[in-house]
Amino acid sequence: MTNSPAGGAGAEKDVLRASLDRHRDAVLWKLDGLDDEQLRRPMTPTGTSLLGLVKHLASVEYGWFVETFGGEVEPLWFDPYEGEDMWIAPDETTDRIVAFYGRARAAADRMLAGLPLDTLGRPAWRDESVSLRWSLVHMTTETARHAGHMDIVRELIDGATGVHRPAAG
Repeated sequence: MTNSPAGGAGAEKDVLRASLDRHRDAVLWKLDGLDDEQLRRPMTPTGTSLLGLVKHLASVEYGWFVETFGGEVEPLWFDPYEGEDMWIAPDETTDRIVAFYGRARAAADRMLAGLPLDTLGRPAWRDESVSLRWSLVHMTTETARHAGHMDIVRELIDGATGVHRPAAG
């Protein structure tokens, strides 16, 4: 688990990134110990699954951090504008989706490291520019929201609950 620097008293960008990383780590923790069937099992009437939420979060990390600020997004095999980032196709493996999330996080982190918080970018799907600061706060909120969904889905699957991985020891 990533903790905020100096108990939240670090530089603004460091604190914001640590908060995002805490929720990113929780997303991956929700997958631990489950098999492929459990990870892709739809648990709501709309078809929400743990793996679908990870795929979605990878897609939006690329969108809000990379595409919005002029970085290169890897070619996608699905259409996020049609909601295809929320569901897992039969040929999409757990390893493929988790690796996709890792690449999206790494690409987002490169953009975050190289740009000031006041940098403006323009999402292709919006008519207005946003700052990197705004995108960072938005993605932290988005990731926390979906980590909460994942907590509920995980509880429905095997009863496991918790906001973050328990400390070792």
